[in-house]
Amino acid sequence: MKGTKLYSVLHNSCPRCHQGKFWPAGPVVNLFKHKGGMFETCSHCGLKYTREIGFWYGAMYVSYAVSVAIFVALWVATTVLDPDMNIFTQMGIVIAGIFITAPYNYWFSRIMWINFFVHFSGEELKESEIDTDPQIIT
Repeated sequence: MKGTKLYSVLHNSCPRCHQGKFWPAGPVVNLFKHKGGMFETCSHCGLKYTREIGFWYGAMYVSYAVSVAIFVALWVATTVLDPDMNIFTQMGIVIAGIFITAPYNYWFSRIMWINFFVHFSGEELKESEIDTDPQIIT
């Protein structure tokens, strides 16, 4: 499975080398402890995660698609499990679900977005090319 984009997304790893971490912590911890910040570069291969100014705006489209999928899944689940449920109760469940999954959505949408543009390469870099102390950017 290593070498696939799915591996990078599920294991919070650099899309190019699958060795370094993309985020400093898990979704919820990262949001509150690091203010949603991520590493500037990969600690293993030195890949600069921010490709250009405004690069992460594209992750909003991924986030939107994930939110719609969550919305539809929760709406269908509440309709199937209790067909007589009040519409306002359904809306409350869906809105609560969107809020609860928001840190995960933010976390996964960014790593999915960069995986569209960066491809796996198992090449090792020279020691002088590697940033041994990557900074967290917010």
